[in-house]
Amino acid sequence: MGRFSSLLIFSVLLFLSACKTSKDFSGLQASMEKGIYRAVIEIPAGTNKKIEYDKNQKKFVIDQRDGKDRIINFLPYPGNYGFIPSTYSNPKLGGDGDAVDVLVLGESITTGSLIEIIPVAILKLVDEKELDYKIVAIPAEVNKQIIKTKNYQTFMAKCPEVIKILELWFGYYDKAQSIEIKGWGDEQEAISEIEKWRLRT
Repeated sequence: MGRFSSLLIFSVLLFLSACKTSKDFSGLQASMEKGIYRAVIEIPAGTNKKIEYDKNQKKFVIDQRDGKDRIINFLPYPGNYGFIPSTYSNPKLGGDGDAVDVLVLGESITTGSLIEIIPVAILKLVDEKELDYKIVAIPAEVNKQIIKTKNYQTFMAKCPEVIKILELWFGYYDKAQSIEIKGWGDEQEAISEIEKWRLRT
């Protein structure tokens, strides 16, 4: 292998490595088509580190609390946690200042992955006296689905135990915060919540 070829391969590997740590999701549309949205995965299912996307650094970092990495001292995340791109829950309108949160039920998905999803429900929480809603979704790609449902009614009928697990997990995963479960909404409420905070250019 020549010197030029080695240099070229090294450059490609360096570029790919950089892509994994530095990503820009600004301007990325929230939806693909009717009923199908995009999600950026921050925390893979089965993870205890509280990973977040830093939009200023354009990379994924571990959230800090009291100057230390925030590790969830509880069971790991029961799904792939992330956000809907091109959404912003405006604090002036009652939002929390972040993109809309989403929990994608399925096998573990790598941090930084962009996947298409189908919202099936919304979990309504009150976190430290502030509304904190979580969109619950499944992958749009059929072969990645472990729960075969496209709406809240079927989700409730097929997987009532999953709903209980999610309520318990979100209610108790962070001992430093007071979290109250306010109930659930169907897929239409989930979509309405996304559209409410969707940025339009």
